[in-house]
Amino acid sequence: MNEIQAMRVYVRVVEAGTLTRAADSLGLLKSNVSKHIQALEARLHARLLNRSTRRVTVTAEGAAYYDRAARLLDEFDDIEASMTRTRLEPSGRLRLDVGSSIAKRIIVPALCGFCERYPDIRIDLGISDAPVDLRSDDVDCVIRSGEITDDSLVARRIGDMPWMTVASPDYIRRYGVPHHPSDIAQRHLMVGFFVGNTRRLAPHRFYRDGESIEMSEPCRVAVNDRTAHTAGVVAGFGLSQVPACMAEPLIERGELVQILRDWTREPLPLHAVYLPNRHLSAKVRAFVDWAVELFSAHPQSNIA
Repeated sequence: MNEIQAMRVYVRVVEAGTLTRAADSLGLLKSNVSKHIQALEARLHARLLNRSTRRVTVTAEGAAYYDRAARLLDEFDDIEASMTRTRLEPSGRLRLDVGSSIAKRIIVPALCGFCERYPDIRIDLGISDAPVDLRSDDVDCVIRSGEITDDSLVARRIGDMPWMTVASPDYIRRYGVPHHPSDIAQRHLMVGFFVGNTRRLAPHRFYRDGESIEMSEPCRVAVNDRTAHTAGVVAGFGLSQVPACMAEPLIERGELVQILRDWTREPLPLHAVYLPNRHLSAKVRAFVDWAVELFSAHPQSNIA
């Protein structure tokens, strides 16, 4: 038995849900697919699948084997891709994780273009503002804002994320317009944002003519997701600083109003981050190069 081929057949059966669909996608007879699975189970001395007339389900041992087999096949494909002409035609499953605001406003609307350019790459896109462990979470690449302090990771600068200080029209009617950041502490409320389990609020920062002000209170509501954070500002819970890529469409629709225009906040750098052993991965390299193109052309992101 070709062990790699049997592994590929098994992974495809799990993903397809039936032997018939797996056979069609692999260009094999259903009987051959069944033989591969039976031989694999015999070699492993384990039942991997429960079969019925309509579909297959995965056993506990089968699920564990699938997770490791899928990762191994991706690594195997990457090794071959780096040594052969397939390097020019990246393929395989690409596991990404992107912050919610960047995913919603920039990545997802343009992702169809990436898929058309690289039709053999399958995307698993995680959307989260929580920190991701590239090793334990089995992620190939993340896009994150801010400085990357982990020297064990490769971080490629792909652009900058500018900010806008905004509030809803309803909030302004109730609380008025602050003319200086010091006004916020006296008579205003903010929508806060925190990352991770510490619940520590990310500070709002204001700069003008050499003057710098930083504050995280008074905060009535705090969330750990950028989309929910912006929704809280729109709902009138308070004013806040929002990524320009999310604020500008809402300002155009009249749902938000820009305030403190003469006070700026330094843009956050955006990085594509991946493990050092992924630098030869054709699919990771293809995505990072595409992301650089995307952010350099986007009106709400300035390439560094």
